[in-house]
Amino acid sequence: MLLKPPVNVLNIQRMSTEDGPGLRTTLFLKGCNLRCAWCHNPESIDARPVVQWNKVRCIGCRSCNDVCQNGALRLTERGIFIAAENCSLCLDCVEECPSGSLNVKGEDFEVEKLFTELLKDRAYFGEDGGVTISGGEPLLQPEAVTWLLEALKKTGINTALDTAGLVNTDLFLRALQHADLLLYDIKLMDDAEHRRHTGGGNARILDNLVKAAPFLKESGKRLWIRTPVIPGATDSKENIRAIAVFLAGPVGDAVERWELCAFNNLCLHKYESLGRDWAYKDTALVTDQAMNELLLLAASELKSSGIELHGTGSTRSTSTSEE
Repeated sequence: MLLKPPVNVLNIQRMSTEDGPGLRTTLFLKGCNLRCAWCHNPESIDARPVVQWNKVRCIGCRSCNDVCQNGALRLTERGIFIAAENCSLCLDCVEECPSGSLNVKGEDFEVEKLFTELLKDRAYFGEDGGVTISGGEPLLQPEAVTWLLEALKKTGINTALDTAGLVNTDLFLRALQHADLLLYDIKLMDDAEHRRHTGGGNARILDNLVKAAPFLKESGKRLWIRTPVIPGATDSKENIRAIAVFLAGPVGDAVERWELCAFNNLCLHKYESLGRDWAYKDTALVTDQAMNELLLLAASELKSSGIELHGTGSTRSTSTSEE
C-alpha cells in the first residue's frame, strides 16, 4: 500500500563523503521550517518545486519570457530574473527553453519507488557507508522518513538522519528508532540570536536533543553534532563556548563527535539561479587562525568528555587576510 502524499525530493546525491562515515547516498528532501540567513541550499526551503536558471547554458533568446503568462520571468543585464511569488509552476518556460537553462528543483516520488532507488548503491557502501536522509528538514515528512529508515535497516543498510531538530518530539524519537547515526545541528545557544539569524527559536531543538540522548546512549547509536561557523553570526567565542558547555553537560554521554563547519560561499550561484539576493555574498571565508582559536576554545571546554572535535571545510590563510 502506497503512502500518501508522495515524498517531496530535492535530490539524490551519490558517492557523498560529507554526510556521515564512509561512502553514502544522501537523500535531500524539500521543505524547511527555518530560514537561516546563510542557507547553502536555498532551493530546499520551499516544499514546492522551484524553477532554477543556469546562466552558463542560457543563450538569451527570451523564449521563456515570452511564454510565461504570469510575469514571473524577465531578462535583465544579469540574466533571467525569476519572481517566485508570481510563478504558478505551469513549467511552460522549462518546456520552451531550447538550451535547457531552466530546470525544476523538486520531484514527487512514491515512497516504495524511492526506496528502490536508494538500494541501487548498496554495493558501494562497504562497512562504513550507507544512506543519509537530509533536507531541508526531513522530519517535515515524518511518515515517509520513518518508513524509509525502517525499510533500509531491514535490508542491512546503515542509516543516518540529518535534522535541525525543530520538529515534533514524538515524531523525532520515532524516526530515531531506525537510524544508526543522528547528525544534529546546533547553530546558536542564545535563543534571541537564534531567532534573529534562523527565523526560529532553539528551545525545542535543545530539548529534543536532551530527550533523545539517553536513548541514543543506551541503544549504541551514534550522535554527531554539527555547528556552522558563520562570520558575524555563529562564530563568536561566547557561542562556541556555550555549545561546548551544553554538549559536555546534559548530552555529553551520547555525543561521539562535534564538527565545526567553516562557512563557504560556493552556494552563491544557487541564489543567482533562483533570482534571489544573498546576505553573505560578499562574506570572506573564515581564516585558519580564527578557526584554530575556536577549536582550541572548544577543546578546552570539552576537556575529558571524550567527544571528538573536528574542523571541516576550507579556510583562508591568515597571511592573506585583511587586517
